[in-house]
Amino acid sequence: MPPAAAPSSGARTLDHPEREAIRLENVLHALSDPMRLAIVRRLAAVEDELSCAVFDLPVSKSTCTHHFRVLREHGVINQIYRGTAKMNALRRADLDDLFPGLLDSVLAAADLEEKRLGGAGT
Repeated sequence: MPPAAAPSSGARTLDHPEREAIRLENVLHALSDPMRLAIVRRLAAVEDELSCAVFDLPVSKSTCTHHFRVLREHGVINQIYRGTAKMNALRRADLDDLFPGLLDSVLAAADLEEKRLGGAGT
């Protein structure tokens, strides 16, 4: 594996899979957890970057960090440091190009399930 590029001016960087390395089974695994799906739904709803701090998940900070890492390492989200904040954005263009309709179908199904269960699903 080639060495990682040195960050410029002391900036912290995070590893992300290249677009071509994103695999369907990894994306499905990342989306299979209710907490990770909630993160993706929130990012999809705002269509912008959100700080980790704005997500009020009913799990510990370390578990929350784990969920964001799984989403990033499986190519579902992009994470970048902006100052001390870790910003998150959905990799919608990559996912839509690689797996047309998948993300929209999963998000629509999650919305239907939430309505069917009266909000108990998230």
